[in-house]
Amino acid sequence: MHSAATPGLTFRDATDADVDALVVLIESAYRGDASRAGWTTEADILEGQRTDPEGVLAVIKSADSRLLTVERDGLVVACCQLEHRGDHAYFGMFAVSPTLQGEGLGKIVIAEAERQARAAWGISEMHMTVISVREDLIAWYERRGYRRTGQMSPFPYGDDRFGIPQRADLQFELLVKKLG
Repeated sequence: MHSAATPGLTFRDATDADVDALVVLIESAYRGDASRAGWTTEADILEGQRTDPEGVLAVIKSADSRLLTVERDGLVVACCQLEHRGDHAYFGMFAVSPTLQGEGLGKIVIAEAERQARAAWGISEMHMTVISVREDLIAWYERRGYRRTGQMSPFPYGDDRFGIPQRADLQFELLVKKLG
């Protein structure tokens, strides 16, 4: 799907064939030295993987979930998970190529994700969880209309599928946005 507001971008649901490219994108946005080219890096608080092919494929295959994939000139440059959870949608696995961060692509992707979630499921609220020490990222979401709830959930310490924590105070905070 092309949009007049987003020239050169194509939004589509991921397929099995996208798994490897999506894992590379997600890892590059959050972990390791490559992630330092952007501002969303978690490299200082988590080592190891952010996701794996099995995790990405599970999102693609889930009946209640979509992995919105964004291409520019045939290359995958961003993605996000949208999951239908009754009266709201969950937004996760959001990644923008580190070399494109800071150019407004993230704003376009999250707005399109919200639009598609409303259109597909008729929901009026989007939820997400963010590592609570990620103040810069939370502030970015607040500028997009998300609000902090103060509702925390534990980080999965000891489960290397989510990374190897470099500090002992990690937890997730629920952020919520009412969709107009």
